Amino acid sequence: MTALPVECVQDYPRPPALEPVAERLRVIVGGIPIADTEAGFRVLETHHAPTYYIPPSDCLMSALVPTSRETYCEWKGRAAYFDIVVNGRRLRNAAWCYPAPTARFAAIRDYLSFYAGSVDEAWVGAMRVRPQPGDFYGGWVTPNLTGQIKGAPGTRHW
Repeated sequence: MTALPVECVQDYPRPPALEPVAERLRVIVGGIPIADTEAGFRVLETHHAPTYYIPPSDCLMSALVPTSRETYCEWKGRAAYFDIVVNGRRLRNAAWCYPAPTARFAAIRDYLSFYAGSVDEAWVGAMRVRPQPGDFYGGWVTPNLTGQIKGAPGTRHW
């Protein structure tokens, strides 16, 4: 596994871009792989850590329980949320997808994204990720990222 290239989040585009991911993506809860793929996508947006999307065929769908939560993204459309339920643990609204995304993001229809701060482990290749700051955005922070990542107090609306 090679190291991820250095990327500055200020150089990411707005409107955001969608691109395939060459690295293996994994999400683990209680030692159980909830998601594991080599066919993921990531969304890149100015001042955000990349948000990763995993095909439902590579997710443990029996552990994902739909919730009533919905949000709206001006770029991708309406998001639907899921709790992760494993071994008696319920991680509320820990994952989301876009059941009917805008045309620009059609490739990630029904793909799942996971809040790194809600799961026990999230990985991009051999790099364990940290959650994007704050409680709103779902980006995965890897050591190769530079620049100021929004999400901390006072940064949500810039």
